[in-house]
Amino acid sequence: VQLQASGGGLVQAGDSLRLSCAASGRTFSSYDMGWFRQAPGKEREFVARIRWSGGYTAYANSVEGRFTISGDTAKSTVYLQMNSLKPDDTAVYYCAAKPYYNLAYDYWGQGTLVTVSS
Repeated sequence: VQLQASGGGLVQAGDSLRLSCAASGRTFSSYDMGWFRQAPGKEREFVARIRWSGGYTAYANSVEGRFTISGDTAKSTVYLQMNSLKPDDTAVYYCAAKPYYNLAYDYWGQGTLVTVSS
């Protein structure tokens, strides 16, 4: 299984950015796909997740209403649309995957850096 995250960059507060995570190596129909982030000096934290089957989503309180996770099953790609970005959103963003019945994520992408300037 390979997860390739992309789309990070330097933006200003209030701007939008869309991250992509291309998944390959197996069928992901029974998987959850998640986005996590790790800011400098902080622990990695959950951002959002989506279940391929049914499209169920969940978000961290800190991004609820600003970020939207979605998936394109034909492309095996998950997106994270980030709007109204804040400096506190600055972090390396990672995508991850797990069978929906697992608690822990088994597969991780390499991360993409998002920097939000004030």
